[in-house]
Amino acid sequence: MFIDSHCHLNFPGLVENIDSILANMRANEVSHALCVSVDLASFPHVLELAEGHDNLYASVGVHPDYELETEPTQVELVRLAQHPKVIAIGETGLDYYRLTGNLEWQRARFRTHIRAAKECGKPIIIHTRSAAEDTLRIMVEEEAGKIGGVMHCFTENLEVARGAIELGFYISFSGILTFKNATVIKEVARSIPLERILIETDAPYLAPTPYRGKTNQPAYVKHVAEEIAKLRNIMLEEVGNATSRNFNRLFMKQV
Repeated sequence: MFIDSHCHLNFPGLVENIDSILANMRANEVSHALCVSVDLASFPHVLELAEGHDNLYASVGVHPDYELETEPTQVELVRLAQHPKVIAIGETGLDYYRLTGNLEWQRARFRTHIRAAKECGKPIIIHTRSAAEDTLRIMVEEEAGKIGGVMHCFTENLEVARGAIELGFYISFSGILTFKNATVIKEVARSIPLERILIETDAPYLAPTPYRGKTNQPAYVKHVAEEIAKLRNIMLEEVGNATSRNFNRLFMKQV
């Protein structure tokens, strides 16, 4: 069985087809999925999906790309995270690729999420793009290792992965891993301990080969697992069992 550790089932293209999405999960041995929040305005819809289905969970947080959002407070994040279906804080982090200029607001928002995660005792989902150095620095400064979490949709090099793992974090691979030109990420997937790997879709984005360019969905996470099995020369079942065990160890300890 497989678990999609990061998707956005409340997004258009998925939410209106939720019954078929869930049926496809079952058909492809995907037992659970974590529906990740990107802003507080849509969080009630994320939570509604999680409440309505035993095998769906939710996170609460504000994505670093959402510049014009009202800044979430630590108190607010902790309060919303008290719901039993909310198993993580995020996604949060830094993104210097899409936005430029003075991004101190991003760094401040990231710190707020880490502090909320530590206060409520739930792991943190981290997005980083073109900002690895500052991401790791803030994780160290804010002692993010005390609560742990995952570097989602990992696209950095082996050095960054090892830095995050040293802080107690997991590395999650998306459909990008199946792309032919993803040589750096493939090397990370070959090299890091299997005990620190998660798999995800980031649906509706980043559909893996052979669905590249189409709307992604949790059922396709199996293709990410297949790529890891090929890269490491191990059985697919071993990848499925390990990544599901890792998910439960990280996210379900507080449930």
